[in-house]
Amino acid sequence: MTGTAASASRLAGVRWPAEWERQDAVWIGWPHHEPDWPGKFAPIPWVYAEIVRALAMYQRVEILCHSDAVLAEARECLTLHGVDATRYRLHHEPTDRVWLRDSGATAVHRADGSVALVQWGFNAWAKYDNYALDANVPGRMAQASGLPLVRAVRHDTGAPLILEGGGIETDGQGTMLVTEEWLLSDEQVRNPGYTRADYERAFADYLGITTTIWLGEGCVGDDTHGHVDDIARFVAPGVVVLAHEEDPADENHARSLDNLHRLRAARDARGEPLQVVTLPYPRAVVMDGVRLPASYANFYLGNGVCLVPTFNDRNDRVALNTLATLLPQHDIIGIHAVDLVWGLGTLHCLSQQQPAAAARVAPTPERA
Repeated sequence: MTGTAASASRLAGVRWPAEWERQDAVWIGWPHHEPDWPGKFAPIPWVYAEIVRALAMYQRVEILCHSDAVLAEARECLTLHGVDATRYRLHHEPTDRVWLRDSGATAVHRADGSVALVQWGFNAWAKYDNYALDANVPGRMAQASGLPLVRAVRHDTGAPLILEGGGIETDGQGTMLVTEEWLLSDEQVRNPGYTRADYERAFADYLGITTTIWLGEGCVGDDTHGHVDDIARFVAPGVVVLAHEEDPADENHARSLDNLHRLRAARDARGEPLQVVTLPYPRAVVMDGVRLPASYANFYLGNGVCLVPTFNDRNDRVALNTLATLLPQHDIIGIHAVDLVWGLGTLHCLSQQQPAAAARVAPTPERA
């Protein structure tokens, strides 16, 4: 399973499990790159400590620390927050940034139910020059976990296939959500020349996807070219929550309405129509004249818990109650994210799940 030219035949029977399936751990990186939160870095380590405090009640947290000093800071913050030290592990592993949803590996189930890590090529969203350390995060995850690593490549050239985990979303049953803005925009900053059919072939080869649903644009303020995890998420097979802005004067209205129409017209890998439940957006969160990608859809689903970004907004309650209704077996925990989102990401962006090994046929929650 290790190599530079993984293919469909070598990943026969692969399945990408849904986020609600049982997890062995969740991976994050401790914040250290101050320019990601210009002028507002001081509270960020404490936000992360609160995230770990919440997650550690439900599962093990694996934390990459850029240096000995960062590791010591993480330990101090977590100790002061009263986090049980047996519930997390600190790894001295250098990173450029800490958005592990994008730089980290995507974990899949092989035909025998064992777990392997898929390493996508990473180019820092074609925005930054310093990403060499982040490009090695999947390898470090593999070394620390002992899981095999598969390097995803383009089928036409054998070059690394550039993707990020925040751009892909699955129901665990062969259905995927992506956006055209992310992969098919005119800029083509990831895999120049790759077509819709090329991507669908790659999704089948490396993730076992049989049905790809293409949405349009992501949310305003997203600097990743439209990652889907800020707008649309599965909460059960056949059930999608969509961030939808009802105010016609808001920039998110037209794009979210287009995505709503696409989802209502779509069918999943089973040939079934989708149940689409809308989440509101909070009022616009602006910092230094920049509108930020504040979205309740950027939640993280763990073992019996759903961490939801909140924004000191009246719609916080609406979003939390909606998710509580859809996820009755999960504790719904809000995490204040007004400071965090200045880094242009929140809870899902900073985390990457490591699923537990599973039987060949995955368990599925009841449809809401």
